[in-house]
This record gives sequence, structure tokens and C-alpha cells, in this order.
Amino acid sequence: MQPTPPAGMIRIGITLTPEYRQDISGAVAHLVDAAARAESEGARLLLFPEGYLQGYLLEEEALRDAAFNLSSHGFGTLLARFPTSGPVIVLGLIEEDAGRYFNTAIVVQAGRLIGRYRKRHLLASERAFCPGTDCPVFEVDGLRFGISICYDTNFPDTARDVAEAGATLILCCANNMMPRARAETWRNLHNAIRGDRCRETGLWLASSDVTGERDGMVSWGPGAILTPAGEVAAQLPPDRAGLLTFDIPVS
Repeated sequence: MQPTPPAGMIRIGITLTPEYRQDISGAVAHLVDAAARAESEGARLLLFPEGYLQGYLLEEEALRDAAFNLSSHGFGTLLARFPTSGPVIVLGLIEEDAGRYFNTAIVVQAGRLIGRYRKRHLLASERAFCPGTDCPVFEVDGLRFGISICYDTNFPDTARDVAEAGATLILCCANNMMPRARAETWRNLHNAIRGDRCRETGLWLASSDVTGERDGMVSWGPGAILTPAGEVAAQLPPDRAGLLTFDIPVS
């Protein structure tokens, strides 16, 4: 791939990562390495999975121990470990705010928190979380983008709100670590469902997920780029960690 994208295009990056559960140091080390590789390939935006930082945790006690308040000194110290150059980073984490917990994706640029999106549509197993209500849109180098988190993409409203805010791209942070039989059932459905959101809105979509196996479960959730027609433009092999960079139109 050429060092810079053609005129009118922007290079974005998506990841498939190992599942880091209660291993923040490991997650940050992987992030720093992936961001350096993405920067070397000219990417200006880089996406990581749902719950990437602490793991996709569901029990309230685990959330209480793991969650970050985004205004806290501890979170500021953590951000100081992020890259100070390279792509804007979007990643999932567990957030605490006024005693409530959120499944959140944050946007970080040069080690600074730019904003956040809180998952709006929650599974029954996510009852320890509170749903988000906002649909912020962000910008990098003229590209406007919004965020969905995994189950959000089963519903038209989040993608519709992103499109109505004038964005071109929706980023999907996901974690599809499932029992093997269920993972096999869903293996080819993720892109199909997300493709519906693309066709409904005219948005590009980029997704990031975890890969690997744990306790009889497996993740084959795709890391993929979908066109506004809902077609797969590029995709990472689902059975190993990786980085993919791809050029999309700015508008």
C-alpha cells in the first residue's frame, strides 16, 4: 500500500485482537504496537474491539473493580501510556460515572480524550450496564464518523442518527466471544446485519472484534470494511489477530 492515500481518500485501520480480560497492561502494549504499525501504513483512524481495555465483563462486582471514571486521575495516568502521535484511536472500555456503569467506546487523539459513545442497545446479559442516550459524531481529516457497539448494529436507529448528523462512516466495536455452536451460527450473520445498516443509510462501516478461544467459547466476529451498498470490501482472517488498513472516501 502506498504511504499516503489518493486525493479525497483517508486511510483507516481495523484490528482483530486477542481478548484481554483484566489485563490492562497487555491491552495497552498491544494497542501501542498496533498503532505504530498503522501509523507506518499511513492510517489516520484505528479501531479496537468492544470492552478492549478491561475485557468484556458483565458481573457487577467485576465492573466495580475494573471500571474507569473518565475524569479520574487513574484514567489520566492510563492515557499517558497511549501514543502521542499517529492515528486517532477508538476503543471499547468499561466506564463508571456517578455509580453507574456503561459499555463505552472512547476516542483518543495524541493521548487526549476527545469524546465517548455509550452503547445504547443492551443485551439481557448486560443488565449491570446503563444504556447510553447520545449519538456523537467525530471528525478526523475531514472524515466524519460515528460509533456503534456490537448489538447496536441490530437496530436501525443508531446508524440512522449517525447518517443524519452528516457522517460518512460508522465504526463498530464488537466482542463476539460465544459458545462454539452459537459462534458458528452467527459467523456469517454479522456482516449481513451490518450491511443492512449500510444500505439503509449510505454509510461505510468498519468493524473490529476479538479472536481466539476461551473456556469452550470462540470468536469469529469479523474485522471488516463494508461499502455503502453493504458489500464486504476487505476483511481480516477471523482466526488470528491482525491489522488491516483501507482507503475510503472522505465524503
